[in-house]
Amino acid sequence: MADIKNIAAEPRERAGKGSARKARREGRVPAVIYGEKKSPELITLAGNELIKLFHRGTFLNTIFDIKLGSAKQRVLPRDIQVHPVTDRPLHVDFLRLGKGTKVVIEVPVHFIDEEDSPGLKRGGVLNIVRHEIECECPADGIPESFTISLDGLDIHDSVHISAVELPEGVVPTVQDRDFTIATIAPPTVMKTEEEEAAEAAEAEEAEAEAAEGEEEEDEKE
Repeated sequence: MADIKNIAAEPRERAGKGSARKARREGRVPAVIYGEKKSPELITLAGNELIKLFHRGTFLNTIFDIKLGSAKQRVLPRDIQVHPVTDRPLHVDFLRLGKGTKVVIEVPVHFIDEEDSPGLKRGGVLNIVRHEIECECPADGIPESFTISLDGLDIHDSVHISAVELPEGVVPTVQDRDFTIATIAPPTVMKTEEEEAAEAAEAEEAEAEAAEGEEEEDEKE
């Protein structure tokens, strides 16, 4: 499950562009916490710390405990605005997470055991249909990723959502079909069985000739 990170914040007195610009000049990033039928809370975050968290690549899947004074609020980032040129964070929206809260989130997919896939060994190509899977998850049980093994998969084989072991309480938002996550596609030029047999015979012949040459060298010595 996703780790819970701590991040410190400071209150922001008012909304508006002037307040946001002032925060950015001071090296901070304006943000807002909303949800749970409570009033939105305006805050700022340390810019350097936020940049490090953002560039890890899992920011929108990470639960945070935001410390504001002596109080803590558990939140999940729902949106982050970045500068179009520098890619620096400009504003963050956080959703409050109360007890029993469920969220819809995209969970990244990772593949392992490529070396154990007969299809990839034969020159096949891993065709990833979904790099992320949208799921409804308990707020305190968001998976960091789904790991899928390619062990035993041959050309034309597919991986469907039914093959993925989902944590308790996590369900894909697409429920009407067993959708495809990845396939092992054939190479652009598929070798025939005859070509593969010919290559194998040539390799055996080359090995035999090499062994014969070594024997002759031994006899000369």
